[in-house]
Amino acid sequence: MNIEKRLKRAKGQKLRFLVQLFFAGASIFTGWKFILFVHSLEKGKALVSRPPGVEAFLPLSGLVGLKYWVVAGIINTIHPAAIFLLLAFLLMGLLLKRGFCSWVCPFGFLSEYLWKLGERIFGKNIRLPRGLDYPLRSIKYLILGLFLWDILFGMNMDALAAFIYGPYNRAADIKMLLFFERISSFSFWVIMSFIVLSIPIKNFWCRYLCPYGALVGFLGLFSPMKIKRNPATCIDCNLCTEACPSSIKVHLAKTVHSDECNACFRCVDACPVPDTLDMKLGRKRVSPFAYALLLLALFFLVTGVARLTGYWHNSITRKEYKYIIKHIDDPEFSHRAGSR
Repeated sequence: MNIEKRLKRAKGQKLRFLVQLFFAGASIFTGWKFILFVHSLEKGKALVSRPPGVEAFLPLSGLVGLKYWVVAGIINTIHPAAIFLLLAFLLMGLLLKRGFCSWVCPFGFLSEYLWKLGERIFGKNIRLPRGLDYPLRSIKYLILGLFLWDILFGMNMDALAAFIYGPYNRAADIKMLLFFERISSFSFWVIMSFIVLSIPIKNFWCRYLCPYGALVGFLGLFSPMKIKRNPATCIDCNLCTEACPSSIKVHLAKTVHSDECNACFRCVDACPVPDTLDMKLGRKRVSPFAYALLLLALFFLVTGVARLTGYWHNSITRKEYKYIIKHIDDPEFSHRAGSR
């Protein structure tokens, strides 16, 4: 049986697809609601409330806010949801490996179905030679390192506060929307090139360029959950390695330690011998269903704490948003907004 047909029938992959669909749907709904919020404010009155979930796409604000919380003991109310959403995703990486990428992230979801499209069109995907693959994989860690160095070591408390409460961060969600609505020709073709490259090359953006993936992948190295293989019952069919979208040599490992492991369970579902390959927490087997429950519980626990403690909705008023929307193209915007 073709490996993809086998995986398509696997209950674990069907469950993962439903979880991916849930988060992708939530992202699309949140984006649509935010667009409606901004454009209705442009006309003078908001028809809907601003969705805090849009702050999932403000990782820089979340990271700066998280450090400010640690060093100053203050949870800022400019983009508080960004802090808690980032915290949820970091905890996922630390406890559940890189499952954020293969279960939650809408870009990971899109990327997966792009390379599956490529596999259907070309018969197989391109696997870059190790001499090229390893240097390219280091790019996402280099990008991540630059951000972490600048924020964690280059910003003192005053610099953190200036960024958080400054006009750039206050307008970050609006600027993000305008980036896509007024996308330049250069940016459009860069994004299109990533999409095109993701068709023949599995997870091109995620594997080589995404700093978020690098961060959760690094944390995943310390996760207590690991894919484990029983050499005594393994029949060396290599189906696990063939199924792995990250090109990990699963059939050669007793325990998979790679930072590229997305906890997608494809290798587990591809294995034809029961109790030979499993996700394990210590010696205890973790089923895809149990994994999904843990992932969703962690997400809703962290975001639930934000809601209950009043750190989910931001403190930027509609009046201020109207001002931001009206003057964001003004060359003097930053100066005037900062003095308001």
